Amino acid sequence: MASIFITGTAGFIGFHLAELLLAEGHEVYGLDGMTDYYDVTLKQRRHAILLQSPGFTATETMLEDTEAVDRAIDGFAPEYIVHLAGQAGVRYSLENPRAYIDSNVTGTFNVMEAARRHAVKHLMMASTSSVYGANTDMPFAETDKADTPMTIYAATKKATEAMGHSYAHLYDLPTTMFRFFTVYGPWGRPDMALFKFVKAMLEGRPIDIYNHGEMYRDFTYVEDLVRAIGLLMFDAVPKRPENGDTPEGDNLSPVAPFRVVNIGNSRSERLLDFVEAIEDALGMKAARNMMDMQPGDVPATWADASLLEQLTGYRPKTDIREGVTQFVCWYRDYYRI
Repeated sequence: MASIFITGTAGFIGFHLAELLLAEGHEVYGLDGMTDYYDVTLKQRRHAILLQSPGFTATETMLEDTEAVDRAIDGFAPEYIVHLAGQAGVRYSLENPRAYIDSNVTGTFNVMEAARRHAVKHLMMASTSSVYGANTDMPFAETDKADTPMTIYAATKKATEAMGHSYAHLYDLPTTMFRFFTVYGPWGRPDMALFKFVKAMLEGRPIDIYNHGEMYRDFTYVEDLVRAIGLLMFDAVPKRPENGDTPEGDNLSPVAPFRVVNIGNSRSERLLDFVEAIEDALGMKAARNMMDMQPGDVPATWADASLLEQLTGYRPKTDIREGVTQFVCWYRDYYRI
C-alpha cells in the first residue's frame, strides 16, 4: 500500500478521493486551508468523516504558508502527491483575483518544491477545463491550444501546467495534470449550480439560468472522477520518452515525464436538460430567472476523454439523472429535509 499526500481533503473532490484511497488500504495525509469561501461547517464535516479512518491524518493550513506545508509533507515523506487544493470558482475570480495568485500559483509552487525534495513517484495536480477558454472546436482534446483563458482562475491553472512541465523536465519528476469538467455529486460545493439550484427550489426561490439557457456542460460525476484519478496515479505514471517519441494519441511531453489528461463524461449536456433532471429528482418545477451570460463564462464545454481511456481502460459514464438523484438524496439527508 502507498503513502499519499492530498491537498484539499476537506474540499469536495479531495474528500471523495481520500475516501476511495483509504477504502483501498492506502495511508493518506490530508492538508486543507479551511477558508471561508463557502460554509466551513461542510468542510469540517468532510474531514470529520475521514478522521474516523486510522489511515488518515490531516493538517489545517494555507498553501501559501511555506513552512507549515513543508513541515506537513516532510514529516509524512509521501510516495505520491495529489494537489487538489486551491482557490476555486470562475465568477469569484472577478471579485478577488489576488486569492487565485496566492493559492493557485504560490501555493502550487510550495507543493511542487516538496514533491521535488521527496522525489515522489508521481505528482498529480488539478487543472480545469476552463483553460480551453475561447476555444470553439469540440470536443476539447489535450493537444488543443489553451492560450486564451477567459478568467484569472483559468490563467492561474494554465500557469501551474507550465510550472509542472518545467519541474518534470528539470528534475525528472513524473507529473500528470488533469483537467476537470464540471464535477458534481454528493458533498458538492455550495457555489456550484447543482447545489444552488436544489437549495433555491426547496426554499421556493427562482433559479438563475445564464445565457437564457443556451449553455452546455460536460457534467462529470464525482465518483467517476476520483476513480479516474486513482487509476492514473498507479497505472499511468508518465515516463520521459526516448528520442522524443510519444505514443499516438498521447500528449506526453517529448522532453519530460509530463502529460495532461482530460477527465470528463464525454457528453455535452444542455443546461436546461440538467435543470429538468433536478426537477424530476425533487418532484417540483423550478421558477426560472433567465439571465444574460456572465463575464468569464463560456457557452459550452465538452471533453474528449479518449486519452484517459487509452491510459487506464476507463472513462466516466454516470448519466446526469442518476448523478443528480444521488446528490438530491444526499442533500435531503444532510439538511434533514
